[in-house]
Amino acid sequence: MERPLTKNIRPNEDPLSLMEYEQAGGYRAVRTMLSTMSPQDVQVQVKASNLRGRGGAGFPTGMKWSFVPMGENAPKQKYFIVNADEMEPGAFKDRYLLEGDPHQLIEGIVVAAYAIQASHAYIFLRQGYGRAELLLNKAIAEAYENKLLGENILGSGFSLDLRIHTSAGRYICGEETALINALEGKRATPRAKPPFPQVSGLWGRPTVVNNVETVVNLPHIVNNGADWFKSIGGINDSGTKIYGVSGRVRNPGLWELPMGTMVSDLIEEQAGGMMDGYRLRAFMPGGASTDFLTPDHMNVRMDFDSVMKAGSRMGTGTITVLDDRTCPVGFVHSLEKFFRRESCGWCTPCREGLPWIERTLQAIETGKGEMSDLDLLTEQCRLLGPGNTFCALAPGAVEPLQSALKYFLEDFESHINNKHCPWKSI
Repeated sequence: MERPLTKNIRPNEDPLSLMEYEQAGGYRAVRTMLSTMSPQDVQVQVKASNLRGRGGAGFPTGMKWSFVPMGENAPKQKYFIVNADEMEPGAFKDRYLLEGDPHQLIEGIVVAAYAIQASHAYIFLRQGYGRAELLLNKAIAEAYENKLLGENILGSGFSLDLRIHTSAGRYICGEETALINALEGKRATPRAKPPFPQVSGLWGRPTVVNNVETVVNLPHIVNNGADWFKSIGGINDSGTKIYGVSGRVRNPGLWELPMGTMVSDLIEEQAGGMMDGYRLRAFMPGGASTDFLTPDHMNVRMDFDSVMKAGSRMGTGTITVLDDRTCPVGFVHSLEKFFRRESCGWCTPCREGLPWIERTLQAIETGKGEMSDLDLLTEQCRLLGPGNTFCALAPGAVEPLQSALKYFLEDFESHINNKHCPWKSI
């Protein structure tokens, strides 16, 4: 089974140096691209590969790039940004790539920047990823020393300056325009769209923001072609995906597998099934901002369309397991507390609605809730749903809640009727 993204990663060891990375075939894509391909050629190949963004939304990468103005009349200054501010609870795939193979990310950045003709690139890095920052800085220095970054890369005439921006650490920076505001030194709040960042982004210039996992696919697409990339994926989506499972399973972790791998394979085979004494009750397929699915969904394929049809979103592809000995009300309360804190406060439904939801769940969890609270929570899920807020933070925040009310209504009612959390006595 091909694992292009993780083949160079050596667990519990330092990542490959530049020399070792090149011996393993690294920067071959950059050399091939700069000597034989135009920016349009790269865009066409990435679009043909059907690479979809791995940050959560799943938007086609080549199509996203195609909105950037190109040609003689295009703005001379353009920017490429890697979103490495991995703040989704339950997600840890980008950290694995950042620490395990930083040169692969740098090579992907050069490919992307060349494709849109950006002369400046930034890695927007989560503040808590200190080890990743050290390793990235070392790899960037090696790349500059060997003319793989900077002025006139490998004598091609293409130049790229790459810098790391360490984030202050807010969940809202997962929204690309909030990230751009933060990078400009402003408050991290989303911008109105249009204009879209590809036309007017960082400092008013054309800008593309891609996730870490998306970017590291690019060298392999350039090296092996679009047909190869599609051949290693599933029925609906191309390429491999770094899936994860966390919770009370025997072997929590990350695995690079073909897109469309079944949930049962991830939980039962890769993660080893549930720990002794625990039973699977539900799972969130793509991090904390996705709807719960149940054991009835174990045969769902983990691709964007299949998970959507099942009633959730694939998101980051990192599954969070809920077992039968964990209170689902307390579980959701913990998530909503996080989202309430991470709201940027820009729009009223999110700023006022999430604290209201969190307080209501707190009352139910501590035995002070009333049956009318369930109607209130249901109404809040509607009011904070898609189309009612400025960005996707609040709609994502209520996804686990709305599905918990669907699948675990008896647990909510038990808390209210018995005036305490049943799990507290276990």
